[in-house]
Amino acid sequence: MIDRYGPKITDSFRVIGEPTTADDAAALAAEDFFQFQAWALGLIGARPAGETKKGGDKGIDGQLFFHDEGQGGATKQIIVSVKAGHLAPTFVRDLIGTVANEDAEMGVLLSFEQPTPGMRATAASAGFYTSPWGKHPKIQLLTIGELLLGKRIDYPPSNATFQQAQPVEPVKAESYELPFGPPAE
Repeated sequence: MIDRYGPKITDSFRVIGEPTTADDAAALAAEDFFQFQAWALGLIGARPAGETKKGGDKGIDGQLFFHDEGQGGATKQIIVSVKAGHLAPTFVRDLIGTVANEDAEMGVLLSFEQPTPGMRATAASAGFYTSPWGKHPKIQLLTIGELLLGKRIDYPPSNATFQQAQPVEPVKAESYELPFGPPAE
């Protein structure tokens, strides 16, 4: 018999939808890593890179793009790596190498676990990307929990306007006489 009330009720149904907590996200990662990866990329507005199936992704799970030199400037890239399991220091070093190999401006590692102080130091050693809006860490480490609490990637705005429109002289309204008189009453 199905328990209609109480804590065992969760055994009688399956939740389908987007995770809203770190525990929900962990459940999604355990059930289907590639769906979790797509969901995590969506949290930051990144698009999945290449195929969304198993295989060599060359360390690139997703990408973000931006322009910071006006509309005529080149498109800049942020490489995103998503890790659902245990973190290892090599993940940060690999991301630094991938950012360099792909000629990207920045890289982001999304994970469940908090990065160690050593991992943060390695990320900091990569330096900064400088834009008209200031300096942005070249390698950023964010947890799923931080993203769910509203933390965002530090990068130049992707929809910025660079040139100010030239002022325009207002057009003076002219009055015209109608070829026929006022309407009949």
